Amino acid sequence: CPTLSFKDRVVAVAVNKAMEFGFRTLACASTGNLANAVAAHAAAAGLEAYVFIPDDLEEAKILGSAVYGAKLVRIRGNYDQVNRLCTQIAAEHPWGFVNVNLRAFYSEGSKTLAYEVAEQLGWRLPPAIVVPVASGSLITRIGKAFRELTEIGLVEPLSFKLIGAQATGCSPIAMAVKRGNSEIEPQKPSTIARSLAIGNPADGYYAARDILSSGGTAEDVSDPEIIEAMRLLAETEGIFGETAAGVTVAVARKLFRQGKLNPEEETVLCITGNG
Repeated sequence: CPTLSFKDRVVAVAVNKAMEFGFRTLACASTGNLANAVAAHAAAAGLEAYVFIPDDLEEAKILGSAVYGAKLVRIRGNYDQVNRLCTQIAAEHPWGFVNVNLRAFYSEGSKTLAYEVAEQLGWRLPPAIVVPVASGSLITRIGKAFRELTEIGLVEPLSFKLIGAQATGCSPIAMAVKRGNSEIEPQKPSTIARSLAIGNPADGYYAARDILSSGGTAEDVSDPEIIEAMRLLAETEGIFGETAAGVTVAVARKLFRQGKLNPEEETVLCITGNG
């Protein structure tokens, strides 16, 4: 992944569709990782790039986009407000917004993560997979990919559990799952896990539905737990992950302690971004 997050996977699909449709400008609303991926892939494809970001985004994330020559537009507000603005802009300009008018194709790129998991396991499915959740797109496409791999005979049928991981400061999907339904109640994000800070997730309903139908669950963790888990991952595995990685590890540990994950069973943890 050239920009060190799984967003390179989804943008690789979106940029190809953008060029197929004749778009000359690639754009997105982002909390950081997607902005970097859009900027890099647009540069490689010879497209102009605009990335719209909350004005309080970390400088390190902003630098990752600016280095590729993208035009950065800071918006006073949180991600959900930025995304609403981008929806309006997409209706007025002939631009390819990867997570608006190209979203159907962009989302399918997430399935490549599931393909790689199955391949690395020797073409098997894991009994459980813990996935950091923001918009909800990734976890739904992982489930879809596992089902499709089973349908075409590349893996043996296996009942797998989808486990959603969120920060307590932005956990609308985890809250819905805990209530046992898929009705999302939007939240105002307040967490260090900025890449997961989407208070009104576009695929929240589908994510909660798929988690529950798989027999899985969702959990949330505090900012101190996230930091502790980031340190644990670095010190035990030599992997410096971003805050979303800390969310995944901390949620997995919490669920093991609660007895909701079986320590004797194979469980995959998705580390989706570099520190």
